[in-house]
Amino acid sequence: MSGWFELKKTEAGQYRFNLKAGNGEIILTSQGYKAKASAKNGIASVQSNCGAKSNFDKLVAKNGKFYFRLNAANKQVIGNSQIYSTESGRDNGIASVMKNGKVNTIKEVE
Repeated sequence: MSGWFELKKTEAGQYRFNLKAGNGEIILTSQGYKAKASAKNGIASVQSNCGAKSNFDKLVAKNGKFYFRLNAANKQVIGNSQIYSTESGRDNGIASVMKNGKVNTIKEVE
């Protein structure tokens, strides 16, 4: 089963999207956007930038756990991963974004 983007309005009134793997697990979370159209542009940016390993930053949090960030070609951050306990988990997350990030399915949640 393929992944999908889930787009929703937060309690703070901003729009945010999550990229979910086929099993429903969140693999990438966006920043907050003031307009729905801007969030949809963010999704389009994931779709066009997720195929290149060079667009991913592999990072370590202060607590020693692992995460990654997806950047656009201009180095602007598109989204961040969840926290992983191992480097291999983080690397599997990157592979999942590379695989699922090109999907066209967007589910809007009210």
